[in-house]
Amino acid sequence: MFNIYAVLTPIAISLVLIEMIYCWVTKKDYYTFQDAISSFGTAIVNQTVNLVVAALVFKSYGYLHDNYAIMNVDANWKSAIVLIVLIDFLFYWFHRAGHSINIFWAAHSPHHSTEEMNLAVALRASVTQRLFSFTFFWPLPLLGFSPEFIYTMTGIHLINGYWHHTRTIGKLGWFEKWFNTPSHHRVHHGTNAQYLDRNMAELLIIWDKLFGTFEEEREEVNYGILRHPGTWGPLGINFHFWGMLWQDMKETPKLWDKFRLWFMPLGWRPPGVSYREPVRAYTKEEYTKFDTKMFPKSRVYLVIQLILGVGVMAYIIDGKSPLVASEKFIMSALMWAMVIAWGGILEMKKWAPKLEVFRIIAMGGAMMFFIQKYHSLSLQKGIIPAIVIASIFWVVKNFKAEEEVEVSKAAA
Repeated sequence: MFNIYAVLTPIAISLVLIEMIYCWVTKKDYYTFQDAISSFGTAIVNQTVNLVVAALVFKSYGYLHDNYAIMNVDANWKSAIVLIVLIDFLFYWFHRAGHSINIFWAAHSPHHSTEEMNLAVALRASVTQRLFSFTFFWPLPLLGFSPEFIYTMTGIHLINGYWHHTRTIGKLGWFEKWFNTPSHHRVHHGTNAQYLDRNMAELLIIWDKLFGTFEEEREEVNYGILRHPGTWGPLGINFHFWGMLWQDMKETPKLWDKFRLWFMPLGWRPPGVSYREPVRAYTKEEYTKFDTKMFPKSRVYLVIQLILGVGVMAYIIDGKSPLVASEKFIMSALMWAMVIAWGGILEMKKWAPKLEVFRIIAMGGAMMFFIQKYHSLSLQKGIIPAIVIASIFWVVKNFKAEEEVEVSKAAA
């Protein structure tokens, strides 16, 4: 099965690296280490969900297309233009629902949890939003577009929105009258009062202008979310608002309120729930960014592990990967463990080194097994154990909590 995201992911990562180098050369503080690692990690686990989404799309859309399509649309450049406009229109309403309805905000809010604006931010996609988005695209197979065509064009549509997540590009003149741009999308990520829930479009900004959600970038944007998850870990980032809704559902006494809570306007809470500090809009001058201490010498380690992790991810999601479904599931679970451990390392959690050692051994062993099973290569047999041993040595030697470091210093 062709996976468009296996093609687009290297492009996206390359653009992030280019922007990082540009910011380093020009001394622009558009990136922070912890936020970037967190965004990359979230992107890695999101790719594991894309495998599930692809299977669901091909199966469900295939059924609709084969049994209920009013016509059969050939895939060519003309139909591709029509399809991308239809996808853009439906995405606008899906995106708007993501800023208006509790359950959809739960799926969308992880993307807004970063307090920076750079191309790595575009990688921080919610693992649940991909599943939700295709519930809005079901009219497309009924119109005659094949599931393969839809899945490919939604990937292209998604990468079009990727370049909007940057501060390195200013305003673009006449182009901004018709198309979404970095300036328009910076507004969308703002916590400033006038910027909240504005500029929902992905490709054509005309949808916002037609339906009353457009706002021009004037005041400097403060990026982030009104109720930050307070973590760098993928579980907290992806399921923060889900947890809040779940808590309200458990606490409210009426069965009807337990059900309708999920589909009520954003911010609505049922009676009988615990007090929660109200949210408010923030300007840049009023806001303090989330920050934590990391384990000593974790920067170099995490960069190396990120490079290795991207390689493993590419191996799993590649359409030509020899892995069967159960093997992909196991490796996907190990990638989740990997990124969860990274979040713990960024926050100096005591459990993180133990989880990381387990993950290193399990993932290294699995990769050696797959190489022996499917490729019969000898070179990797020596390289992988070396990486495993070196990684474990680094973790055990350096990743100690502050009190452990103080004790070792005193003993010396």
